Amino acid sequence: MSTDPLVVRARGLWEHLARVPVSFGSPGSVSVVVSPGSGLCPVGWVGVVVLGGSAIVTAPSDSAARVVRDALGKLPLEAVADSALVREVLPVARVLGPAALSYVSAAGFRPVETGALTVQQLPVAHSDLRHLEKTAGHEDAGEAALDELTSPVFVVREHGQVVAAAGYRVWPKRTAHIGVLTAPRARGRGLARVTGSAAVAHALAVGLLPQWRARPPASRRVAAALGFEELGSQLSIEIA
Repeated sequence: MSTDPLVVRARGLWEHLARVPVSFGSPGSVSVVVSPGSGLCPVGWVGVVVLGGSAIVTAPSDSAARVVRDALGKLPLEAVADSALVREVLPVARVLGPAALSYVSAAGFRPVETGALTVQQLPVAHSDLRHLEKTAGHEDAGEAALDELTSPVFVVREHGQVVAAAGYRVWPKRTAHIGVLTAPRARGRGLARVTGSAAVAHALAVGLLPQWRARPPASRRVAAALGFEELGSQLSIEIA
């Protein structure tokens, strides 16, 4: 059992989100449980979370759990959140992910200097954020979920328009789920690091555990630049 404080806190979150009793077991283990109301995945899907060398899996029914337990038992731990390998052992209709799960402590956090940039705060409902979402496109805006944030939103403007924004939503177990969004024309210039740094600093200041969930390599690089450690991954599976 891992004693790394980040791993322990992250596992506590996902065990809670499973919404039935389940624990990350010994190294290499995969614990499959039945949880129709699981928070690891959309309703009716199978949710997989690998953290710190073991995994928990929720299934929507007893029959699905039997199929999943048998199928994933054929895979090494590093493959149970690999969508391509899972497709080889399960009748998959759709998948979401995998997404890397990264966390940072106050000691490991690497804040970014703003330099000549000015970081402002906006309320979640501000119309300028809706304009940024429209500019970024449905998929990227949905991933960032700025409209679901519970913190102030930290933004950078250019020519009066918001071109980058970040904040967090408070999840269970005192977790701050970070959301970051940058306008397409402003990407590649470090603005996500600047706004993300402000959001992470705010979360740490109130004793929350920052969580960065990302699929695109660019987003994962931003997290790494801020000191986040990739501790595992999440995959959601709809069985055909």
